Amino acid sequence: MSLEALKDVLPDYAKDLRLNLSSLATDPSLSPQQLAGTFIASAIASRNNKLTQALKAEFADKLSNEALQACEGAAAIMGMNNIYYRFVHLVGGEYGKMPAKLRMNIIGNPGAEKVDFELWCLAVSAVNGCGMCMESHEKTVRKEGITQEQVQTAIRIAATVHAVAVTLEYEDAKA
Repeated sequence: MSLEALKDVLPDYAKDLRLNLSSLATDPSLSPQQLAGTFIASAIASRNNKLTQALKAEFADKLSNEALQACEGAAAIMGMNNIYYRFVHLVGGEYGKMPAKLRMNIIGNPGAEKVDFELWCLAVSAVNGCGMCMESHEKTVRKEGITQEQVQTAIRIAATVHAVAVTLEYEDAKA
């Protein structure tokens, strides 16, 4: 399924999502790799197979195999880290001083440009709602030269992709 076909299956009440998908898919503030990886990582984090397959069909050719694996890895590692660090953040106490004892090697060697991987981790963390991870990854990408506009674009992609996933799930449940 292409992006156009995906937009066609969205109901009329989700017209804003169709428009947002169109404008974000060509947003010039991110590089083609950053844009593609943000869409795909956000779709994986949104847990809707139809959406993920459509966005991979649309954007995977803009990524090397290594970059595609890196955006998939960002969704995977943040699936773990967002739960762990959200717990640490919300519960507080001594947990923040304890070592996580979780393997996170991909963060140090993601297989794609580190700043792009961090941007994808930020988008996934927004989908998953982990404030601690969002703060950490936002600080890292800003330090690496990503502008506030670029951060906002990545989060707008994550928000729109997640909303499309919710809409598709709802429509499937109605059928």
